[in-house]
Amino acid sequence: MLLLKRQVNDWLSSQREGAARTVGASYAVVNPHTDFDAFNTRLHGIGPHHVRNAPGFDEVIDLLFPVLSRHHLVQHSNFDKQAVNAASRTYGRDAPDFRWIDSVTIARRAWPELKGNGGHGLGNLKKVLNLNFRHHDAGEDARAAAQVVLHAEAHMGVPFDELVAPKRKAYPSPVTRKGNAAGPYAGAVVVFTGALGLSREAAADLAAQSGMTVKAGVTRLTTYLVVGDQDLTVLGGHSKSSKHRKANEMQAAGHPIRIIGETIFKAMVGG
Repeated sequence: MLLLKRQVNDWLSSQREGAARTVGASYAVVNPHTDFDAFNTRLHGIGPHHVRNAPGFDEVIDLLFPVLSRHHLVQHSNFDKQAVNAASRTYGRDAPDFRWIDSVTIARRAWPELKGNGGHGLGNLKKVLNLNFRHHDAGEDARAAAQVVLHAEAHMGVPFDELVAPKRKAYPSPVTRKGNAAGPYAGAVVVFTGALGLSREAAADLAAQSGMTVKAGVTRLTTYLVVGDQDLTVLGGHSKSSKHRKANEMQAAGHPIRIIGETIFKAMVGG
């Protein structure tokens, strides 16, 4: 389903003017040149006789590509993207690099209270948002997905470009501390990695009280790497964290860095 910026602005203007909420839609059938599954035909009502004289996917995608590649494409879940990519592979083509938007993801941001309360499928959103469409009809479902995005934009008061932008993962700030100059381990530099029983803040406080300076990453100045006792979770296909692997490499190169478990660390600092 094409969702154009102009359509968004027109819809918001109609909301202010009290006009009906409408989104234009059009669709066409494609001949898949393969057998039809009876279940799918019962679900969406399209059978072999509907597509007998229709063009194939390769013809349709060539015709639509100049338009589709310039705009955001709205899908409710990831089904449409998977279908287009699978059809492309069938015809020996690369998957098109379209800008797909999942209206399920947007609906979850806009109406988190629906989780466990009917969910964010089109069937429930139809009731909650009072949408008017015929479910499991290709053109109608596409129009409904666009309506969900438009409703979310109005509900959240978020500009379209911000609404459809991928949500960035927030990472916590690294925990660092300056060591107590009078502590028994003054001058030592410690780095933590893996799943600790202590919180990073609590472990850093213990280390700093004992004189250790706490850093976020392993460098040539690091003297201790503290690894969680239940650590060694798989990261990037490895059995050790990147900090742990780097410390091993530094040990092999002759750097005086010790790798210890959390239990030993707590015994050293009296935690």
